[in-house]
Amino acid sequence: MSEQSISNASKGSETVNGSAASFVSHKRFYDDVNFPKGFKRSGDFTSREAELLELHGYAMKNLAEGKVLPATPDETQFVDVIKGNRTPSSLLEQIWVKYRKLALGKPFYAVVGTVHLPAAKTESEPEVVFDDDIDDVQEEPEPEDKE
Repeated sequence: MSEQSISNASKGSETVNGSAASFVSHKRFYDDVNFPKGFKRSGDFTSREAELLELHGYAMKNLAEGKVLPATPDETQFVDVIKGNRTPSSLLEQIWVKYRKLALGKPFYAVVGTVHLPAAKTESEPEVVFDDDIDDVQEEPEPEDKE
């Protein structure tokens, strides 16, 4: 991605956060474990949401984990949302809540009626034991051909 498109995305995020000093990160955020093809290709995020998550994800992750203290009112509000004291109101807060919900576990949809448990033995089925002892079988000598 070119520097110009990164700077344009950063300029666009000023209106999202309220200030340019909020959620500053110097490297892009990726989650290869939960989104191995990237946020854009996952189908869970819009193009804009994926771009904002990549640009500001590390800052949001560090704030959420308590590794960094909030420096702006927007970051303080974000921490309150993460703690459950507020509902998400800004776009970045909504994106982070959406990301965490999806990262905790994407739902698994199975075919209706498919059972994913090992089959248990029923009482009516007798257990068959195979005895592979060759000693029990007596071999008969083969008849010799008389000419």
